[in-house]
Amino acid sequence: MARSLTTTALALTMGLAAAALLPAPSQAQVLQAAVDASPAGLDPHIITAFSSFQVVNGSIYEGLTGIDKDLRVVPALAQSWTLSSDGKSYVFKLVSGATFHDGKPLEAADVVASLNRVLSKDIASPLASRLAAMEKASAVDAGTVEVTLKEPSAPFLTALASIAIVPRAFETNKDGLQRQPVGTGPFKFKEWQPNGFIELEKHAGYWNKGQPKLDGVKFNIIPESATRQVGLSSGQYALLPNIDAATALQLKGRPNVKIADTLELAYTLVGMNTSKPPFDNPKVREALNYALNRQEIVQAALFGAGVPGGPLSPALKEWALDVKEFPCFTPSAAKAQELLKAAGITAPVAVTLLVLPRQDIRDIAQVVQAQLNKAGFKAELKIPELGQFVQDWRNSNFDAFVSTNAGSIDPDDYFYRTFRTAGSTNVFKYSNPEIDGLLDAARIETDKAKRKASYNRVQSLLTCDGPAAFMTYGQLFTAMRTNVSGFDIVANRSLFSLATTTQAR
Repeated sequence: MARSLTTTALALTMGLAAAALLPAPSQAQVLQAAVDASPAGLDPHIITAFSSFQVVNGSIYEGLTGIDKDLRVVPALAQSWTLSSDGKSYVFKLVSGATFHDGKPLEAADVVASLNRVLSKDIASPLASRLAAMEKASAVDAGTVEVTLKEPSAPFLTALASIAIVPRAFETNKDGLQRQPVGTGPFKFKEWQPNGFIELEKHAGYWNKGQPKLDGVKFNIIPESATRQVGLSSGQYALLPNIDAATALQLKGRPNVKIADTLELAYTLVGMNTSKPPFDNPKVREALNYALNRQEIVQAALFGAGVPGGPLSPALKEWALDVKEFPCFTPSAAKAQELLKAAGITAPVAVTLLVLPRQDIRDIAQVVQAQLNKAGFKAELKIPELGQFVQDWRNSNFDAFVSTNAGSIDPDDYFYRTFRTAGSTNVFKYSNPEIDGLLDAARIETDKAKRKASYNRVQSLLTCDGPAAFMTYGQLFTAMRTNVSGFDIVANRSLFSLATTTQAR
């Protein structure tokens, strides 16, 4: 079952006894952060793991637009834009003075190449669906980009926030950015020691004058939660970003440590491969949903720091349906067994769950396994290393998986790529013509009330017998030393505020 706080506390106590042996904090203004996993690559157009995103997004790379701490679309590398009267042409004016980390100036040709790279079949970017509305991009002049759309696209500006701008030389290069990223952001890549650390240094030529405040950021890769806690308590580390509830509870109230939190947009799920038995049968998918006790998962695996939720985060109050709208969120082992019988399947149904190797997801998977085994399933957990998990996930090499999926401030930003037929992250092999039609209509609809009606229907269709059993939205925590200022925790896990962060000596 899930970790106990007693076990974690014991490890922490033992670690604190050895804190005197730890190296003294560095006097340089390089912020020492500790994270639980090594990135699975650093190419912003290819990566899918949170461990990669938190290093590159907002620190190394930027998009034409950005998302601020209040989850609003704001200018980034595009200082302004205009939209044609027919809603099918954007003209973006780039900020002046922006340079890549290799010293070359940012120009419109780099933006065009970046957008084309994401759409390239050879690159096979999981972000491609976000640019599905784009017909072409062209450089008007060195500082101006025109993007022509096939049709109006309500979520287009939001989608652009996730498309990093890279040098044009990498347009057809599939491997060059995975270990040597080159962006325009406030920090540039310095060194990567696998399973040791990734260090970023200040981009002295950063276009946003006065930033970053720090000389650099070092992401120390420390898989053991207790060791990270010891390091923060002793001052060896200054920041533990995006930690789970158990770690936050252990650190709460400790001297010189402060905790920030917010309800995150990402959700946990059991994803099901609808292209092969038993999950090709919608009744089996529905049975799995009824087998889950989501409130129990929140209590046992998240220590109460979270809420059950459907396809959209409750934090998005203008979009998300209440879980009361979903019958399968009322757990019933008997109902699950009844559905399996109606599907003509003899219990117990053997399934292997591929598990994201992150501690909170492991904890959730253990609770899920116990619940399924009480409701007509025989679940086995398979926990590979991160790189293997990503490979199996992208290749749909699973019966089902337990993981987390990123959310967005606009439903289209991940509904379209995740659940539309042949979407770039539709690893479930799911196809529903009605959902396809609703998603197509919603992304070109400019009336928000009509868009909401479409997404309400999508949520209803996806929940219960869709390809994903939506489970929980966790409270997201970041722990830091009290001498750290200017850091904002954001519901989408972005660390862009490292640019405004300072650390007093």
